[in-house]
This record gives sequence, structure tokens and C-alpha cells, in this order.
Amino acid sequence: MDPSADEQELIRAAVGTVLQDLGIERASLIPILQGVQNRLGYLPSLAMRQVAEALQLPEVEVFGVGTFYNQFRLNPPGKHQIKVCMGTACHMMGGHIILESFERRLSILEGETTPDREYSLERVACVGCCALAPVVVVDDNVEARVSPIRVDGILLTFDIERQQEERQEKREEGREP
Repeated sequence: MDPSADEQELIRAAVGTVLQDLGIERASLIPILQGVQNRLGYLPSLAMRQVAEALQLPEVEVFGVGTFYNQFRLNPPGKHQIKVCMGTACHMMGGHIILESFERRLSILEGETTPDREYSLERVACVGCCALAPVVVVDDNVEARVSPIRVDGILLTFDIERQQEERQEKREEGREP
């Protein structure tokens, strides 16, 4: 999905600010990409092309760095970030099944964000809650002993909250009693 004109302007401005702060030295490539991600939440391809142009580097080199290091996100983060632990204990207790359950329910793959940017799904290494395996971190909340049915419950909770927010907005606008 291509960014809208407003989004493109936001991306260009963020990259411009980072380049102004950090300079355009080749050795600054990683800090520049980190700065762009800190401002935007991810590394859009437009930003990486702009960085490549400013640093006079081949685009493939900048994209190579952006895709090599797992600290960089290539998709915008969702409003709700779901991180499925795949450490040894979680994997052995069915973490891979939980990841597949989220993928099926959200119709995205690990590392992606839903088109409405409501959810993003990640596979992460051990989160340090091995006794509670399998573990999912939803936003900043640890969900313990997650089962495929619990996946539905987690997502249903967000659906209910969103519906309540929409009803509240309608009430405030006077469209619903």
C-alpha cells in the first residue's frame, strides 16, 4: 500500500529532520535509520530511498541494512502490537500454534500489520516468563498460558472496546441516544 500524499510529506519531513541532526556521512547510516524509525515507528521504503539519495548510496545498500538488522521495522506498527514469544519454553508449549492462530484470525503474517493499522504481529525471543508459557505480550500486557481460544478472546476484547468507543463518539456527536 502506497502512502498517501500527507503521509509522504510526513515521511520526507522526518527524514529531513534526522539528516539535518545527524549529517549525511556514510558512517551515520545506522543512526540515521534508527532516528527515522524513532520518529515514524518504522522504516518506510520512501524514507530509505530518501536516505540513500542524501548519502549518495545505492538504494540496495540502505535497504540491505534496513532488512538485515531485526531492530528495524519495515511495516508501520499497529495501534495494538501483539508479540508472540517463541523462546524455548513457549515454543515447546505451543507458541507456534498461537502465532498461527493470530495469523489466521488477523489475516496477516508475522511481521505484518493489518491494513487498518489496528494490529501488528511479531515473533519475539524469550520475554522472561517461561513458567507462564506460552506467552503473548499485547501492547504492554503479558498474557499467560495462551491457547487458540484465548487468541479469539484477546481480539474480541479489542473489538468490544472499539465498538464502545464508536458508540460513545456517536453519543457525543448527538447521533445516538
